[in-house]
This record gives sequence, structure tokens and C-alpha cells, in this order.
Amino acid sequence: MKAIVFTWGIGGVLFILLFAIYRLTPMALALENFPMSFLHWFALIFSIVYMAYAEGYKGFHLGFAPRVVLRAIYLQENPRISHVLLAPIFCMGFIYATRKRQLLSIGLTLMIICFIILVRLLPQPWRGILDAGVVAGLSLGVISILYFLYQARNHPTTISVTAEIPGDDWRLQSH
Repeated sequence: MKAIVFTWGIGGVLFILLFAIYRLTPMALALENFPMSFLHWFALIFSIVYMAYAEGYKGFHLGFAPRVVLRAIYLQENPRISHVLLAPIFCMGFIYATRKRQLLSIGLTLMIICFIILVRLLPQPWRGILDAGVVAGLSLGVISILYFLYQARNHPTTISVTAEIPGDDWRLQSH
């Protein structure tokens, strides 16, 4: 049962990220149908590099991915029915998290929704250019989660973030 809880939490988060990649990739690939000037190519390269660094590395690899894995392990070891049912959003820090984590998670989500609405208004090739960067960042996010899954199972003390559980500085110690 505990393995199902863990898999539901991690799998749900990965599904959300992979679905976003699936939805955005066609817009990025549609760039081949548009003439691209030097400015467009520069913007595309900048978008991919910047989003890979800012979203993929700084956002996902240094914070979100290890925290998702730790929260999934915490949930596996401390299951509550409401948390188990909502395991993906539990793992993302929307519920049963410190107040700061909840506010950051909600704020970041609202910012992402606003960004999505604005980008949808852009014509091609600009929309594809931005979507290509987001796909790069999200892809690194998925890879980071898989990396931290491996780390948690094989080198648990190397994960240096906390799960941000209320009233508890829970960290994965060793298993």
C-alpha cells in the first residue's frame, strides 16, 4: 500500500509535467513552418538556455524536484487518507506544508497561469519560441525528479532541502 501512495504522489506530479510538455511541444515544433530572422533565432536560443537554467535548474533541480520526492517519501511513511487521496498536490506543497511553502506554491501557480494566458495571445513564431524554452525547463524538471528518486533510494543523505512539513523540519535521513 505504501508503494502505491508513493507512486500516486510522484506519478501524479510527473503526469502533470509530462502533459504540459506534450501540449507545448507541437507549438515549439511548429516553428519550422515559419521564416525565422536573426532576432527570432537569438530569442529561441535565449529562451531555451534561460528557461533551462531558471526553470529547469534553479526552480526544479534545486528546489521543487527534491522537495517533491521528500514529500512523497514522507507521505509514504505517514499516510493520512486526505493526503493520500490528494498525493500529487501534497507532493507539490499545496497542502500540509508550511505557510510559506503554501503561499509560494499558490503564488507560483497563479504566476504560471497568467504567463500561460499571455503567451497564448502571442502570434507564431513568438509563442513557439517561448514554448520551446518552457519545454526545455519542464523536461529538465522531469529529469530532476527522476534523479532525486534515484538519490533518495541510493544516497538519501545527499538531498539537502527539507520537505517543509508544518512544525517539522523533516528530512530524509536514511532508509
